[in-house]
Amino acid sequence: MNILSKILSVIVGLTVINVWLFRSGKSSSFRGGDANSLMEEFEVYGLSDYFLTIGIIKVGLAILLILSLYYKKLRLISASGIALMMLVAVYMHFSVGDELIKSMPASVMLLSCVIIAYSSKKSFN
Repeated sequence: MNILSKILSVIVGLTVINVWLFRSGKSSSFRGGDANSLMEEFEVYGLSDYFLTIGIIKVGLAILLILSLYYKKLRLISASGIALMMLVAVYMHFSVGDELIKSMPASVMLLSCVIIAYSSKKSFN
């Protein structure tokens, strides 16, 4: 794994963990609609029933992404999984009419995960 991919893996993994475990109850200018917490944001999107499930999946994938620094076989699946989640996050922002700026963190994470996954796939060849 190249150095950029390693750095991005740590940044993405820690960011997802931070958002879900430490900042979920706090407001952010990037939250969808007028939400003041992560749960309220899920309510804006009509996904409140899936809040816990999505949280467990995202945090689990973030942990796997960090562990992929030591276990290469985890890299592609964890980066691809987070990329898919971020793609859906970007879509959800647009589906409720959020300004473009609100989807930027998810877009950056999506791009980062695509770079990680591409780097991972390239190293398998």
